[in-house]
Amino acid sequence: MELINKVALITGGTKGIGAATAIELARRGANIAINGRTLDAEANEVKTAIEGHGRRCIVVAADVSDPAQAASTVASTVNDLGRLDVLVHAAGGLVAGGLFEVTPEEWMKGFDTHVHAIFHLVRAAAPHMKKNGEGAIITISSTAGKLAVPTHIGYQTVKGAIPHLTRALARELAADNIRVNCVAPGVIRTRFHKEMPESVYRNNLENRIPLKREGTVEQVASLIAELVVNDYICGDTVTIDGGLTMRIP
Repeated sequence: MELINKVALITGGTKGIGAATAIELARRGANIAINGRTLDAEANEVKTAIEGHGRRCIVVAADVSDPAQAASTVASTVNDLGRLDVLVHAAGGLVAGGLFEVTPEEWMKGFDTHVHAIFHLVRAAAPHMKKNGEGAIITISSTAGKLAVPTHIGYQTVKGAIPHLTRALARELAADNIRVNCVAPGVIRTRFHKEMPESVYRNNLENRIPLKREGTVEQVASLIAELVVNDYICGDTVTIDGGLTMRIP
């Protein structure tokens, strides 16, 4: 897919991987809608960065885990920017706690944010992409979806569900030339990881990651952009983790 003058909607686009992805797609020529639950200074900073690449940008405040708000976010994108070609669901959040610690409410919120939101967004976005004759949808999983993570049963479960939902969507939408792919990052230097204890940080580098370094949001954003522009990748999950998941043990 050629990105010049295409339109991309990035949920969770005001910070972290979402913000980096929005800026990278703008750098490659797309106009951008960024979504977050609230509008804040970070959203304005991302918008300014996108406009610095000469691209248009709107910011849509909404909770896309709600079906009506997901649909209205897509509608706002199309109404204001004229079309929708790319959807990246980067909104997320930690679901902390083991089997006996995580509450039923937190468990369901995790599914709402990470999984159900994809379903709602794709139902709203796919008709517009079908009208355009092509589309690209990117979901964000995690290496936690492949590995057992102590005390985070909810997070690893929702992240494990995303690749399968991605395959199901890809199989259903491929006939309309809409490609759905997934990215599974490992330890990426986001705000969450910046705030980790020094002992955990050192353990990641010395004992967990074969490349002995964490990834950056820009590296993940570059991978997402490549999955958008390469029109022969469909239904796949691509891991970007510095070798974390290939280790034994």
